[in-house]
Amino acid sequence: MKNNFLNIYNNLIKLTRNKTLYKNIPNNESFSDRLIIFFFHFAFFLKLYKNQSSKENLQNLYDYIFKQIELSIREIGYGDASVNKKMKEYVNLMHTLINKVELWENLDLRSKNKIFSNFIDVNKESSFFVSYFDKYILYLTKNSFNYFTKEVISLKF
Repeated sequence: MKNNFLNIYNNLIKLTRNKTLYKNIPNNESFSDRLIIFFFHFAFFLKLYKNQSSKENLQNLYDYIFKQIELSIREIGYGDASVNKKMKEYVNLMHTLINKVELWENLDLRSKNKIFSNFIDVNKESSFFVSYFDKYILYLTKNSFNYFTKEVISLKF
């Protein structure tokens, strides 16, 4: 199962590395911005597949992904105290994003734009992110949970 989680994680990373996502961000791809965009991808992923997979499986995926994030932070060079503090911040951020995307379908365009502008420092209107993630949601609905567990896939939407 860990291999499946690794494939999901790598697919989410691949989505997060999409250069077009960073064109309107003034500080051009900081670790924090990449992580927030990763969290948006992951939050929508969890939202769409919560009914297709067991809660235990999704919890194990969540734990696995946060373990990978912790390892990445350690590789950057943070010490133990800093890692613990950062991880607490990131877990809280992820839970906030999960709550925001849970209501996504009920929000108007302005509210959706505000969500992105609250979390990502964007140069222009954040409607690009709304459009991108609406397409991402559609892409997720057309594919099953298991589709993302097979291997790193060509993500076109």
